[in-house]
Amino acid sequence: MATDYDAPRKTEDDSESIEALKERVPDKLSGAVDVEDADNPGSFDLAGADLSDVELDVVVLPPQADEFTCVSCFLVKHRSQIDHETKLGAICLECAS
Repeated sequence: MATDYDAPRKTEDDSESIEALKERVPDKLSGAVDVEDADNPGSFDLAGADLSDVELDVVVLPPQADEFTCVSCFLVKHRSQIDHETKLGAICLECAS
């Protein structure tokens, strides 16, 4: 038997109004404030902050013998990721596909 999935389906529960459904289900967004911000878990407030006295310690390593920089995506990758060489330099497997 063929089923028409676009046809409206009626059940006994369809007679309930939208207002009745809203009363039955609590509104999660009304009056409640999200205390923990998922985008900023450490609660850092950096908007307009003066960071001129903050010193950053970053160790930069020189290129290693088993690494190359892809001339397409400019990422440093292991030599096993070379797909082919061009006049400009090596192309990685991801950029070549």
